[in-house]
Amino acid sequence: MDWATGFAVGIFTAFFIIVVFDVRGLRRPRSGESDPFKGAISHRLATGPCIVAVGGGTGLSTLLRGIKGFTRNTTAVVAVTDEGGSSGRLRMEWGVLPPGDVRNCLVALAENDNALRRVLDFRFDRGELAGHSLGNLLLLAVSELCGDFRVAVEQMNDLLAIRGKVLPVTTEAITLVGLTTSGDKVRGELEISKNGRNLKEIWLEPEGARPLVEVLRSVDTADIIVLGPGSLFTSVIPNLLLPEFAEKLRESPAPKVYICNLMTQPEETEGMNILNHLEWVSAALGCVPEYIVVNSAPIPDDLVAGYRLEGADPLYPDRHQREKIRRLGCTVIEVPTIQVIDGKLVRHDSFKLAEILLRLCRELEVNR
Repeated sequence: MDWATGFAVGIFTAFFIIVVFDVRGLRRPRSGESDPFKGAISHRLATGPCIVAVGGGTGLSTLLRGIKGFTRNTTAVVAVTDEGGSSGRLRMEWGVLPPGDVRNCLVALAENDNALRRVLDFRFDRGELAGHSLGNLLLLAVSELCGDFRVAVEQMNDLLAIRGKVLPVTTEAITLVGLTTSGDKVRGELEISKNGRNLKEIWLEPEGARPLVEVLRSVDTADIIVLGPGSLFTSVIPNLLLPEFAEKLRESPAPKVYICNLMTQPEETEGMNILNHLEWVSAALGCVPEYIVVNSAPIPDDLVAGYRLEGADPLYPDRHQREKIRRLGCTVIEVPTIQVIDGKLVRHDSFKLAEILLRLCRELEVNR
């Protein structure tokens, strides 16, 4: 099967299964249908807080899976600097913005994300399609049909009936560039990730990229702005390097919350502590977030040992970091946020993160 035939079969399969999902009632009820229980849930979600979540990669999608149980007024702002795997190949071969992170966030906000994930995360394992996921190809196809990546993402928002909205931070082709402490210039997300611990400066090229108007508008109505979790230099910070977006975030009266990672990442943040993470985020944002969420639950020793073999260490604040963060004007929220997957992977607990943010929203509302 050649590329064109495989691509056509893949897209047809995706639309067919989505239609099947629709028939089985996995999307929004149609007008005229009556279900008091669903109506009550829909009303509760519709009256939930307006959350702007900024990031990319698996970290942002993890957060979104928890948030969608409390509100449908969520806007996920996704970085577009990914250049690895299927996304990188499509970016190189088709000139399309990397679809992978957008796809992950769309699936995370879908009402039936488990069923949808099985379909859109399906990855071809042979031929010219080897390595590509069906969801990425679907986004590429809709982009080609619409002639615009932004419009394609909007179409997917509607098609999948998600609880919220997913937006690329910009539709301009941008590249991460950094300068290391030794004076070397590194380009691209992959090189940035390899040299993160040695970076002293990071920026975007070309300069002057503009965020989407819809992204800026979402900040106007935000009750809370969440940064992370996710890779520091390749998921969170790239969004903040668009000057107009960073300025909009700074001017917003909504509190900014940075969710720190559970572990350092080999090479990218190896040897860094929580204070270092916050300082980089603050430098890119142009102000210090009002809150930082850090995990307080212990990670099993056997898992820590395995992660350390790969160059990753748990992130916990010590007394010095707590005091320094407090002096910066940032409140440290230390809560248990971990879950262990398959007995070997440490990840954020989606629902615990969502509960923390919703509780913070309620407390801030009471104190206004």
